[in-house]
Amino acid sequence: MPYLEHTIIALLVQAVIGLSTRNWWAGAAIATGYFLGREFAQAEYRWIEQFGSGLRANLPWWGAFDPKVWTKLDQITDWLGPLIGTTCVALLAANRRSPPTASAKPGA
Repeated sequence: MPYLEHTIIALLVQAVIGLSTRNWWAGAAIATGYFLGREFAQAEYRWIEQFGSGLRANLPWWGAFDPKVWTKLDQITDWLGPLIGTTCVALLAANRRSPPTASAKPGA
């Protein structure tokens, strides 16, 4: 369950936004963007602590992307789970309300 917490929260946020605005992609973007930003900010802090002598000024632009600070499974699933989960829901919602094909002619 600890690996699914962020995914469940992201899906709930997406559902609230999707049901109220009918824009499931906006819900996916907001929910996933929150967790992406959160996890990459934490990765920056890990990089600063491990390699930057505790000084933010020593953090290079690529510090959050350094694989050396992504060492635990939960650090990856905390952003990847919401990304995959909300994308799947948005795709399902988009396919569910796709318009009828153009070949169907009314009155024929």
